[in-house]
Amino acid sequence: MAYDLTNRLVIGLASSALFDLEESDNIFREQGEIAYRTFQRDNENSPLKKGVAFPFIQRILSLNALNPKDPPVEVILLSRNDPDTGLRVMNSIEHYKLNMTRAVFLQGSSPLKYIPAFDIELFLSANIQDVKQAVNAGYPAGRVLQGNIKDDINDKELRIAFDFDGVIIDDEAETIYKETRDLSLFHDNETTKEDIVHNPGPLNNFIRRLANIQELERKKIETDSTYIPMLRTAIVTARNAPSHKRAIHTLRGLGIEINEAFFLGGIEKSKVLEIMRPHIFFDDQISHLEEPSRILPSVHIPFGVANKSD
Repeated sequence: MAYDLTNRLVIGLASSALFDLEESDNIFREQGEIAYRTFQRDNENSPLKKGVAFPFIQRILSLNALNPKDPPVEVILLSRNDPDTGLRVMNSIEHYKLNMTRAVFLQGSSPLKYIPAFDIELFLSANIQDVKQAVNAGYPAGRVLQGNIKDDINDKELRIAFDFDGVIIDDEAETIYKETRDLSLFHDNETTKEDIVHNPGPLNNFIRRLANIQELERKKIETDSTYIPMLRTAIVTARNAPSHKRAIHTLRGLGIEINEAFFLGGIEKSKVLEIMRPHIFFDDQISHLEEPSRILPSVHIPFGVANKSD
C-alpha cells in the first residue's frame, strides 16, 4: 500500500532553510562546480551547521510522538543538489537525528512542479526565486531570512506566529488600505463585513493542520494528565479594533484555533516578538521582518498587494 500524505501536515524544505550553507555556496560561486563537488565529498561526514529553520523543524517533527504509528507531520527535503553532492545534507540530517527519510534531488532545477505531488502545505527555502515562483503559482511558500539565531535547547515548546492579512487570509482588505492609504476606509470595510469570512490566504491550510495537531494534544491530555501541550500559535497583526471582529469571526469560520492574538494597530511587531520568541514568524511584508529576522527565525511570504512592487 502506498504511503498516504493526504492526512498529514507536509512541509517541503530546501537544504538552504535547514542548514547554514554559506561556506558551500561561497565555494560554488568563487571556485565553480568542480571545486564545490570536491568540497562536499571531502566533507560529507562533517555535519553542516544548523540553519534558520532548524529549531522549528526539529520541534515540529517531535510532535510525531503523539502518534508514532501514524505520524501527523512529514518533512520532505527538496534540494537543488544532485544525489552525490546532496549526500552531505542527508548525513547531516542523520547526525542531528531528524526524522526525515524522504528527499528529492533536482541538480539545479526548481522544486516548484513537485510541490503538489507531495501535498505540501508549506515550502520553505532561502532561494527567493523558487519561493516567488511557487507563490505566483498558488502554492504555500515562504523565504527564510538569514539572521543570528540562537536556539534555547531547553525550551521544549513550539511557538509559531503569523501575520493575518496576506498570510492566513488573502489580501482583499489589505488592498483597500494599500490603494487608498485611508485607514478609516479599511475599518469601514471590515466593520461592514465583520460576519463575512475572508477568503483563505497562502498559509491557510498549514495553520488548519496545526489546529488538528493541537486537537491531538488535547486528546493526549485526556489519557495522560501529565502531558504538557507543546504547540502554541499566535496572530501578530497591525489590525486593531474595530477590524479585529472580522479577523476573529474568520478564524472561527475556518476552524482555526489560535492561542494568542495581538491586534497592534501600528505598534512595532518586533516589540512583541522579542518577548514571545517564536520559533518561526510569517509575514507578507518584508519591512515587518527586518528587525525580527535579526534575532528569530523569520519567513517572508511574497504574496499579494504588499509585494507587487518587488
